[in-house]
Amino acid sequence: MIGSRPGRVWGLVAGQAARRGGQVSAGDACAAAVAAVAVSGAWLIAVHDTGTGHLMRATDEASELLAELELTLGEGPGRDAAAAGGPVLTSDLGDAGAVRRWPVFAPAACEAGAAAVFAFPLQVGAIRAGVMGLYRERPGPLSAFQLGDALVFADTATLLLLESGRQAADGAGSGLDGHPPDLAGYRAEIDQATGMLTEQLGVGIAEAFIRLRAYAYVNDLRLTDVARDIVGRRLRLQPDPDLSQEGDG
Repeated sequence: MIGSRPGRVWGLVAGQAARRGGQVSAGDACAAAVAAVAVSGAWLIAVHDTGTGHLMRATDEASELLAELELTLGEGPGRDAAAAGGPVLTSDLGDAGAVRRWPVFAPAACEAGAAAVFAFPLQVGAIRAGVMGLYRERPGPLSAFQLGDALVFADTATLLLLESGRQAADGAGSGLDGHPPDLAGYRAEIDQATGMLTEQLGVGIAEAFIRLRAYAYVNDLRLTDVARDIVGRRLRLQPDPDLSQEGDG
């Protein structure tokens, strides 16, 4: 087993955790994949039962922006990978097919510095935990060997993410999966803003997150900036008008 691909990948993930000085986490699998798969950066999004997603790990600024673009726009390789339950491999975001498939995400991702994106669902059977995304600054496909490694990194991240969630449910961990404090704050801020919107708008968590995302998209703002303004009470979204009252009188 030591010479097997899973054993080698696990060694890389454990090494990443050791350099960070913490317990092995799904974020370490995401970070270790960057050098092993020869990509420019990576990110990890955790998905909850409500349908909301949260950025758990980003290896660089471009990765963070790409993850947030998908969360805000509601389209992109990661969204499709999660829905289909299989990898979505886009070797050239500037290709006409990519632009037709993701008319808003593709040009925005190119502007953010990505030329290729590879997305892998994090799931075991019917349990869907999230998505791992990888990007390159230049177009080009993954080799067969790199793809094999990426799939094992995704499987490893899935198991670690599910274990983190189990520990959090048992009260044995923070549930933040060892990601940096700034991303912990990112998640907490969006969670708090979504919770506040459920009260302001009189809707459920899933609908509140959709409204949060829609406001960011329509106003060309980052999701984190909108969440921060809502939490800081500098922004208050209004409930939809009661259409049943229109035309009365």
